[in-house]
Amino acid sequence: MTRNKYSPELKMQVVKEAMETGNASIVARRHEICPTLVGRWVRNYKRYGTFHPVKEQNNMRETSYSSREYKTVVQENEKLKKLLGEKDLEIAILRDLLKKTNPHLPIK
Repeated sequence: MTRNKYSPELKMQVVKEAMETGNASIVARRHEICPTLVGRWVRNYKRYGTFHPVKEQNNMRETSYSSREYKTVVQENEKLKKLLGEKDLEIAILRDLLKKTNPHLPIK
């Protein structure tokens, strides 16, 4: 079975016809396209504004940020990474100190 490529103009025309008539199978038959494909185009167009679904990662839709929000999120992420690194270092220092002062205690 071969895969057909349809132009964006044809897809838009088919989607508009299907939305106007409310029946994707009649429009699909008229254009000799699979009815499920037309239904998918209409569903994606209504949901995403395009014919192709938006890629999802980890079952979550991608969130679009403005440049200001993005910079804020990146700065906060860097700050949290730094804090986490400092806490890890502090824990390591305290464990070493505990080992030196109490060598008989089992420390992970």
